[in-house]
Amino acid sequence: MKYTPLSIPDIVLIEPEVFGDHRGYFMETFRQDDFNKNVGPYTFVQDNHSKSAKGILRGLHYQIKQSQGKLVRVTSGRVFDVAVDIRKASPWFGKWVGETLSAENKSMLWIPPGFAHGFYVLSDEAEFTYKCTDYYAPEHERSILWNDPEIAVNWPIDTDPVLSPKDEKGLPFGSAEVFK
Repeated sequence: MKYTPLSIPDIVLIEPEVFGDHRGYFMETFRQDDFNKNVGPYTFVQDNHSKSAKGILRGLHYQIKQSQGKLVRVTSGRVFDVAVDIRKASPWFGKWVGETLSAENKSMLWIPPGFAHGFYVLSDEAEFTYKCTDYYAPEHERSILWNDPEIAVNWPIDTDPVLSPKDEKGLPFGSAEVFK
């Protein structure tokens, strides 16, 4: 696998080596020793899988306690995936990184604890899987407005996205709880 730190170097794009022929393909999607060497010694405790239709935006979510690192990938379709650094002491505080992840490019994104995360579905449907370093704790979950002008994520959107009621009530970045 190829590991490439992005403009916020704690966010890492991971591109698997794909072995294909007329029968199909094979690839490793995770290998603990390789991940530890290239990213860090994280332990994953929960795997999640979601399916969404075109135009749905999920995020920007995080947990203020039990912060989750996430290793994300798309198994069907295509999404624009975003991570926002909400670690107050970070030199990248309030900055974001976005990548297109798809079943075709097979790329993954590592988002460490301390980041808000979201994605926008670009294809008719998308299935999104991710490994988490801590358990889901709804009492600690928070949401930042997807279109907060202070963060200014450049979403590839030409109409209003479909949001959950929770995401419609996301807080402006300046009012959100962040990591000290």
